[in-house]
Amino acid sequence: MSHVIPTAVAPDGIDAGAVTAWFGDHVGDARPPLAFSLIEAGHSNMTFVVSDALGQRWVLRRPPLHNVLATAHDMAREHRAIAALHPEGFPVPRPLGLCTDASVNGAPFYVMEHVEGSVIRDATEAAALPHRTRRALSRSLVEVLAQLHSFDVDAVGLADHGRREGYVARQLRRWLRQVTDTGAAERPEIRALHDHLAARIPEQGTTGIVHGDYRLDNCIVSGDGKVRAVLDWELCTLGDVLADVAMLLTYWSEPGDESQALDNAPTAVAGFCSRAELIDAYAEVSGRSLDRIDFYLAWGSWRLACILIGVQARYLAGAMGDKAPLEGIETFEGRIDGLVTRAQQHAARVR
Repeated sequence: MSHVIPTAVAPDGIDAGAVTAWFGDHVGDARPPLAFSLIEAGHSNMTFVVSDALGQRWVLRRPPLHNVLATAHDMAREHRAIAALHPEGFPVPRPLGLCTDASVNGAPFYVMEHVEGSVIRDATEAAALPHRTRRALSRSLVEVLAQLHSFDVDAVGLADHGRREGYVARQLRRWLRQVTDTGAAERPEIRALHDHLAARIPEQGTTGIVHGDYRLDNCIVSGDGKVRAVLDWELCTLGDVLADVAMLLTYWSEPGDESQALDNAPTAVAGFCSRAELIDAYAEVSGRSLDRIDFYLAWGSWRLACILIGVQARYLAGAMGDKAPLEGIETFEGRIDGLVTRAQQHAARVR
């Protein structure tokens, strides 16, 4: 793992004594005293590296200190997803235990193995990879995503992990409602795109496992360009797997892009596959038709624009807390505009 902030005392979000006692009961080989380091990543669930007196390491996940959405940050759902996929040979960290008793640490949490490797978060880290590694990593991301989508949800024990049908329709309703509920400035193009897409939703194919936020910086990767572990299962559910393809492509910047979904996007560095190459690779590996990919790409850009509008509005209203400025907030307006424009371009090809 990267971007670890060392600390001499337990950081906010960790009750060192209670969590150490829990480790004693559930992680038999842990040797106290335990040290806790917050991983600097995201504005959602909190992730900590836990180390013991022998230098062993684990990872602990818990909800944020200031929960904004009551239905989010379900630790049991995250734990259940990786617990179902790990025995199938899918690259996720091995789960070691789930604590649903909020009195232990102020909120539920779970613990999983620490997977060695790197998280490529920005263009600087991507540029340090050899060209051949960037291309190999592009291919590995597609192959791992196709593997996830190949699982029979009943056979792996996730049959009731979400509603099977109508995934995209529910997503359209959810994110439009979130934009409306945040009190963000009116954006007529958001409503227009919603209405255009809602009237043209493709028939959902085979129901599969949808990660919900599959992208390069949510994976731990090896030095030779292989995905070693997929992280952040907060949004995992069942539904239309092409939604995952669309979100991977929405986050995927290319060299020369006028606007990027992510600040300082890692894939804007030369050497990664293009979006068109990723589409062809997924179709090849999965055997699925991507003839309607423009619909999903329009939806993906629209969805991310809605998410950023909501985050921006909550931040400006003070709901994100006052400890530090939200990273990249000054670029949100341009990123939102770029995503809306991209959504409109793809939507114009959806009949």
